[in-house]
Order: sequence, then structure tokens, then C-alpha cells
Amino acid sequence: MTNQKSSSSGVFKKFIIALVLIIVIALAGTGIFYYLRLFGPNVTNKQEYLYIHTNATFNDVYKDIREQGIVKDTTTFMWAAHNMKYISRVKPGKYRLKAGMSNRSLINMLKSGTQEPVTLVFQNLRMKEQFAGFVAKKLEPDSLSILRLLDSAQFAEQYGFTKDNIYTVFIPNSYQFYWNTTPEKFFKRMYANYEKFWTPERKQKAAAINLTPQEVSVLASIVDGEALHDDEMPAIAGLYLNRLQKGMKLQADPTVIFAVNDFTIKRVLNKYLVFNSPYNTYLHTGLPPGPIMMPSVNAINAVLDYKKSGYLYMCAKEDFSGYHNFATNEADHRVNARKFQQALNERNIKK
Repeated sequence: MTNQKSSSSGVFKKFIIALVLIIVIALAGTGIFYYLRLFGPNVTNKQEYLYIHTNATFNDVYKDIREQGIVKDTTTFMWAAHNMKYISRVKPGKYRLKAGMSNRSLINMLKSGTQEPVTLVFQNLRMKEQFAGFVAKKLEPDSLSILRLLDSAQFAEQYGFTKDNIYTVFIPNSYQFYWNTTPEKFFKRMYANYEKFWTPERKQKAAAINLTPQEVSVLASIVDGEALHDDEMPAIAGLYLNRLQKGMKLQADPTVIFAVNDFTIKRVLNKYLVFNSPYNTYLHTGLPPGPIMMPSVNAINAVLDYKKSGYLYMCAKEDFSGYHNFATNEADHRVNARKFQQALNERNIKK
């Protein structure tokens, strides 16, 4: 009888131990299952970035992730997104992906909006349209939305510009933005940098030559159009300032090329000089209403720190070095001009 009880007790203990082991294994398996769903590697190397557009929903994000093959297992991503409450916390931006990221790491990054900044480096972009296109390739807004802003007289007036000279607000440099920056926020950032660039010292120099900061930039754009070499910019700037002071037309060839909108022109002919445009400085006295290109910082500084001289005329050197022959009178200028025209003829440059 005692042996039977002992045997039954041993069987029961074994059953309990087996049951506990089964439960432990089951719990461990469940834990591993959920651990892998959250912490196991899931992001592929198929895409470097995930772009989430403004006003995108979770369904939009999930569609892009699925179609672009961003994760290996979309089911576990969906499960993790629900459990981590990402569904209602979608934030736009440009997010850098790393192969092997877990669902948890990916979703934490997306949920917190930890996006990678975009670096914009620009200089000497000729037209507003070119600039808008350049920005649109780097940031979310399209070029039309950027141009619409820059072409708005009402918007420009808020910042003390016109729609013609608003392009002078963009100072060439390297900047960082978030990809989903709106056109308005982009401009405000550029305006803040413009205000920082125009220090009291620079403003004082501008006032000394009777120009506003915008006018300095407009003249600098012409200097940039004329100068192939930076070391010649102060002399060119000084020449144009002399002409402005005397009430003479600037007669700057780059303004004619801009007015005609043909940047293939190598020889400015008489037929171009009569082209009717407020930017044609052969027809109109004073500065044009806006810049003919985005002026470089060197050109702006060259206007502010111009070279004092008696120069009123210049002509490209006949050796095609990119430098100019300067003159204080028209007679000497005609001699220089004939040399250059002869050099053009010898090279059969007719246009």
C-alpha cells in the first residue's frame, strides 16, 4: 500500500515538472517570438532613405515600405507599428535607413521624427527658375510652389523686397534644412541669413556709395556677369559706380544677354542693344530692377570694397584671357574695342 502511494506521488511530481517545463518553454518561445518581432533585424538594404510626405497617413507609409521592399517582413512591421502606437503618429521627413534595423528602431525613428537634414550648397545660379528647380530636387516642395512665392509682389513686400529684386535674398553658402521644409519656412530661413550677412559694417559701406543692400546685390550680379576672374571684380565695380555717379548708362553686355534671354551669345551685336527690356542697360540709365544672376559673396564684397579709379569704359582683352582693358575716355576705349573685335573676327566668332 505504501509503495503504491509512493509511486503515485512520483508520477504526479513528474507530471508537475513536465507541465512547468512545457509552460516555461512556451513562455520562452512566446518571448523569443515577440522579441524577434520587435528587436530582430528586418530592414533591408534596398533603399537608403524613406521619404514620408506631408499629410501622409500610416497607410501611405505602409504602402511605400511594402512596394519599395524596405522591410523583409511587412507583417511583423505592421504588428509592431500597431503595438507601438505609430499608426496615429506619422511625421513627414527624410529618414535614413540602415540595413538590419529592427522594427522597434525603425518605428522609434519614424515616430519621433528623427530625420536626416538635407545640405543645400548653391552659388551663381542664374535664374529664379533654375534656383527653384535646384531646391525642389533637394526638398519636398515643388519648383512651382517656390516660384509662386518668389513671384508674389505681396509676399515680397512683407520683407522689404519687390518681386524683381527678391532673388537678392539668397546668399550663396552651405545650408541645412529638413526635407519637408515648406517654401515659406525656407524663405524665412534665407531671410534670416540675409539679415545676418548684412552687418552694420556692410550696410554702412552700401550707404557710402548711395546704394541699398538690394541695389548692391543687383550691381554685384552685373559684376559677376562681367568678371571671369575674382581679382578683377573691384576694378569693374569701381567703373560701374563711376558711371552711376555721373548719370551715365551702365552699358553692361551681361544685362543685354539677360534681357534677350540667350546665354549662348558670345558677341553682343547692335541688334541686341536695342532690345526693349528694363534690364537692357544700353537703353535705360541706372540699375536694372533686379539681379541678372545670383551674385557671389566675392562680387558683393567687391562692390562694397570697390577699387577707386577714373575708369569709365572697359572691353575684354584681345588675348581672351578673361581680363579687361580699362579706359578713362571714349577714344582709348574705341582702340581697345577694335582690338577685341578684330580678335573675334579672326576666330570667326559672329554671334
